[in-house]
Formats: sequence, structure tokens, C-alpha cells
Amino acid sequence: MKFTDGFWLMRDGVHASYATEVRDLQVGDDHITAYAAVTRVRHRGDTLNTALITVEAFSPAEGSIGVRVTHHAGKVRPGPEYALPGAGAGAGSARTRREGGLVELSSGPLTLRLDTAAPWTLDFTDGDGRRLTAAERKGTSFVTTPDGAHHMVAQLALGVGEQIYGLGERFTPFVKNGQTVDIWQADGGTSSEQAYKNVPFYLSSRGYGVFVNHPGKVSFEVGSESVGQVQFSVEDQTLEYYVIAGPTPKDVLGRYTALTGRPALPPAWSFGLWLTTSFCTVYDEETVTSFVDGMAERDIPLSVFHFDCFWMREYQWSEFQWDPASFPDPAAMLARLKERDLRISVWINPYIAQKSALFAEGAARGYLVRRANGDIWQWDLWQPGMALVDFTNPDARKWFQDRLRPLLDQGVDCFKTDFGERVPTDVVWHDGSDPERMHNYYTQLYNRTVFELLEKERGEGEAVLFARSATAGGQQFPVHWGGDCFASFEAMAESLRGGLSLSLSGFGFWSHDIGGFEGTPDADVFKRWLAFGLLSSHSRLHGNVSYRVPWEFGEEAVDVTRRFTLLKHRLMPYLYGAAAAAHRTGVPVMRPMLLEFPEDPACRTLDRQYMLGPDLLVAPVFTADGEVEYYVPPGTWTHLLTGGTVTGPVWRRERHGFDSLPLLVRPGAVLPLGADDQRPDADWLDGLTLRVHPACGDDALPRTVDVPDRTGRTAAVFHVTRDGDRLHVRAEGTDRPYRVEIAGGGSGEGAGEVVVTLR
Repeated sequence: MKFTDGFWLMRDGVHASYATEVRDLQVGDDHITAYAAVTRVRHRGDTLNTALITVEAFSPAEGSIGVRVTHHAGKVRPGPEYALPGAGAGAGSARTRREGGLVELSSGPLTLRLDTAAPWTLDFTDGDGRRLTAAERKGTSFVTTPDGAHHMVAQLALGVGEQIYGLGERFTPFVKNGQTVDIWQADGGTSSEQAYKNVPFYLSSRGYGVFVNHPGKVSFEVGSESVGQVQFSVEDQTLEYYVIAGPTPKDVLGRYTALTGRPALPPAWSFGLWLTTSFCTVYDEETVTSFVDGMAERDIPLSVFHFDCFWMREYQWSEFQWDPASFPDPAAMLARLKERDLRISVWINPYIAQKSALFAEGAARGYLVRRANGDIWQWDLWQPGMALVDFTNPDARKWFQDRLRPLLDQGVDCFKTDFGERVPTDVVWHDGSDPERMHNYYTQLYNRTVFELLEKERGEGEAVLFARSATAGGQQFPVHWGGDCFASFEAMAESLRGGLSLSLSGFGFWSHDIGGFEGTPDADVFKRWLAFGLLSSHSRLHGNVSYRVPWEFGEEAVDVTRRFTLLKHRLMPYLYGAAAAAHRTGVPVMRPMLLEFPEDPACRTLDRQYMLGPDLLVAPVFTADGEVEYYVPPGTWTHLLTGGTVTGPVWRRERHGFDSLPLLVRPGAVLPLGADDQRPDADWLDGLTLRVHPACGDDALPRTVDVPDRTGRTAAVFHVTRDGDRLHVRAEGTDRPYRVEIAGGGSGEGAGEVVVTLR
């Protein structure tokens, strides 16, 4: 929110009070409390008829420093609050130091400095004493506006050339400098400034992050009001934010996800190809069977079949009952699909239409959100007379789970948890939550309710969602997809920007609708999107008014679907290793280039390419004619599909057929490839190939490669070393045979140790 009129003036009726000087200071062993006057105090009379801002500094976890700024402390705080599972980790690591007027709070490599003898400044420095950012002269304040609103405001300085990323899944430019971003859930598609997944966390190219611990609306001005500052404000009496140390972007994400929750590890089967009925299309069991048969006849392996909204009767969403006109015997149908080794997903949402039998039941039990006068909140947007499940009520959560459980008993494996953004603020919640704060937080309760049911019924490691909305901490309940995009190259690029932005907001897994959701893509868009979709963490064919089976777009589309599905299956030992790393460390599977190459300035703005895991560079093609421009970091990279090489740093312009795209292997990589290209959850040690891509000078060797099992645990470790012109690979944890291939020539196979002569 903007409060100023240019640099010198405030907007009409706006009054700002800035922390100006420290009037009292309390220093504990691991925390600091400063009381700041909002004006210069020349004599005792200046302490009257004025405000005092309380500023508390503490460490929620090692490497993070929290700042809590309060004007009036007596405001009732009904919640909700973000659950921070990592808060308190590293307790005892924070320490204070005081020397004259200078006081410091340190936690890990991060230090906050406050000089009480100088103008008000909170300085944040790294382990080398380098300034990361600071709350300077106007950096700590409260502001009142003509409508009577009271805002707490912070500003953190931007350095020259510093770039800001994250703030959730945003489809606006990847680098957020110059943007106004409101953290407020909205069902706005992928072509506007609105977002389904709003996260009040940003990451800086200078090697730190900032998390605003406020689940309600947070307004960010990223160099857009004061061009040298990131400003954020909340309509409240208290503002709490955490500065999170690096030094690398991966370190920042690791600390942030340790604090807010690491992603669960999705099951290996979920990484295969998902096919849906699409949304408004006409379908029944015969239609579904024809799709499954068609994929099999064309030798395209299918892992998951999804039933979208109209598996239920019209006007009655959500009631969780199959439409008997289209699916008279759903249990038998699901059994037949299961015999074909398919997993089953069905669409749900948290809105209950008035015609649904669950409406009367939920109303009678008090499980639906109500207005202040006791009426159930309803409207006709989306579903006629729809109401909203009150997930703040534990009994309502159990009731919702109990309605889903019979579907699991029938054979459903997972749920597409759609919506969760259209949450009203003129309501009363069961637990007394603040409606403004609950607007963003609702999705967390919704997705957690469904995810916990799946974990309980299917077991840990078998739960997976296909969720649209999220907020901070939502990464714990994967997978999330990018929402309603158009069937165009522009929307394809928008989707990638959104996914990269989300990945820098703590989310390890992400997907999108291959071919676009709105409208019907032309064959060129569909075929280009296939390669991108099948080189994402999760891959789903889905649309709105038309089917997305490949043969609807021509035989070449069938060939492209098959080619990249089989490739993804072969890549699964590598991809699931990256997935397990996301679960352990918070580093996402799909990585913006700056995550792997933070010291390369060219990588800091790239939003049309990404790293898939640590070693694969993917540059989707956003043109019909196949022309693509992309950047290659230093070293000699190998085209995975052709075996050709390219040496960076260099910008490349290439032309690719529909069965190709820039897919480069990093110098020094050892890529584990499975032998079974028919399924994503094969036994990856059965016929394993290690493809070695020696770096110039072999700087990357020795290297250790972990191959996971289907639980994400290490199944085997391979140690790769070089002795002259001989490459030695030693297996640990397995005595099964494997093959070693050297990019550019040379191969060998055996068990235990394999030695290959380099050509």
C-alpha cells in the first residue's frame, strides 16, 4: 500500500510516525527490546502526548532474526497464526553483545546491530560483517489513513543491483523489483497480478530472505514507492518479520522451509503422466475407458486417471457421490481401472451447494461458515447457494474427512483440492478467528485436512494432492498446480514464471495444465507444452471445454507424448533423488537458474528456462517454429537428446522440432537412468545406467551419486573417480549389475566396481 505523495509529501490525510531514537533498551541473553520515540526528545515535555514504538528482536531459529514492532499492545489477537514447526530449533544459538551504545543480536551467520547513539537503524549483517539490508530512518513506523485504518509499516533497504524474488506463485515479471504485491488469495487465473498462492516471503539476490509472519493481507511495495526500499505493511497494531540468512539462495530456502515446514515426499507413482476427463466435457465410463485404451494402444504409459468436477451430479458439488447417470457402478469401474495399474484422482472443493445433501447436514451441525447474525454465508457464484465448510471447527474437519473416506475405500488414491481462495471476510468463524487473517489461511486448513486423511488411510509417503491454493507452510502438502491458464504460448510462459516464483517461496513440487486450461490449444501449442510438462516435477493433461488426449492433436502429438513420457520414466532415479532432496532440504525440484548459479549475473533474471534437479537445464520452446533462445552457464554441457555439446558461458539461439528442446546435462554430472521406461515407480537398480559427463579438467570428480528407493531413502551409492584415462565407479549398498556410459564415448558394465577407459 502506498502512503506517500512522491518523496517529500504524504498523501492527503495520511500521517506517519517513525521510530526516531531509542529511549530505553532491555538486553537479555538472547533477545533485545528497544522502546523508540517517534520524535526527537529535547526535554521531558516531549515525552507527553506522543507514541512509543516497542521493537523486540529475537531468534525463532538458528540463522534467523525476528523483529516484532508494536504500537498498541492491547489489541485482541484472535488468530489464526502461521504454525511454525521449526520455531525454537537451535534454541540457545542466539546471543547478545553490548558495548557502549551499540547492541548486537547474533544467530548463526546473521547479526542485527542497533546503535542507540546514532539515528534509528536496524542493520542486518552476514558472518563476514557485510551489510545485507537495514531498516533505516523510515524503516520502522505506523501510519494512519483518512478512513481510520492503522497500519504497521517496515522498510528494508535495497542495495544497488539487488533483485527480489518470490512472494508466492506470481505470474507478473519474475524479478519483483518495481512491483506492488498484495498477499491476498484470489481466483484470478494466470494472466493478472492476482495469485492463488500468496506467500509473504521474498528472497534477495544478496543472499538473505524475509518472511512476514502475518497470515492476513500484507502489502508489499518492492522498490515501487520508495525505489531503494522493500516496504511491507499490515493493517494491525503489530508487525512481525524474520530476516533469514544465506549465504546462498539454497541456504535461505533451507532455513525458511525448516521454519515453516519442509515438503512431504510425494509417492513415486505420482511423477508419471496424469490424464483427466477435462472439466466441461461430456464423459462417462465408456469415455474414460476409451481414453485409457487409446493411451495403451499408442504405447503411452499412463500412471494416474483423474475425474474432474462432473463425476458428481450437477448443482450438487461437493457431495462426494458419483453421478449415477454417468457412473452407475463406480466401485466396479475403479476396480477395472486398478487392474490396469492406474491410480485414481477425483476433484473436490470445500464449497457445499445448497442442493447437496451435505448442505442441510452441515448446517444442522454447525459445520458451515456463518454471518454475524447467525445466517449461513451463501452466494450463487460457482455453485447455487453454496456455503463454505468451517475448517476451524475440529468436528467439521472430521466430518469432511468422513465424507471422503468412502471414496478411498472404493479405490480413489488422491484428491485434486481445487479452490480455497474465495473466502469471505463478512463472516464469523467457529474458533473466533479474525476473518481478514482467515481469508489467506483457510487454504492451509483445507489442504491439511485432506492430506492428513490420505496419510492416515494410505500411509506416510503415499499421500499426494493436486492443490491450487496455498499460503506460507502450504509446501508441506504437495503437489500444487498453476491454476487456470489459457491455451497459448504466452500463458505457457506465464505458467513457468509462476512456478519459478513459487519455487523460490519454499515449494518443492509444482505442475501445470499441459496444453493450457482455457480454450483448446492448437497442435503447435499442445506439442510444445508436452515437452515442458513432462520435464516438470509432475505432469498432467487437463483442459476445460475439450479433451486433452494426444490423438486429438494429431499423430505427431502422440509421438511427442510417448517420447517424453518414456524419457521421464528413465530419468526417475535422478528425479526422485531431487524429490528426496526437496523433502530433506527444501530446495525445489524445478529450480530457477539463480539457485544453481547465484554468482552468475546472467542467471538472475532468467525466467524462460530452469534447472530440473541439480544437473539438467531445460529451456521450453515457446514458439511454433521451434526457435528458442537460452543461456548456457560456464563449462561444456551435453545435449541429453542428441549427445552434442555446447560450451558456455554463451547465449544460444536454436531451432528444435516438436520432439526436441534444449535439454542439457551439466558438466561433471553423473546421471542415473532407469532401464524401465514403462512406469515411474520401477525398481531403479534393475538395469541401472550411470551416464557420466566429464567436466573439462574433471573438476567435478570425485563425485558421489545416491540412487533412492521408492521411499526416498538411499538404495545405493556410487563413487566415481578418475585415474588418468580410466574412470572408476564403485558401488556401495548393492551387488547388482549396472552399466556406465561416458558421454562422448566409452562404456562398461558389471557389479561392484566398474572401470571404463576414456576415449
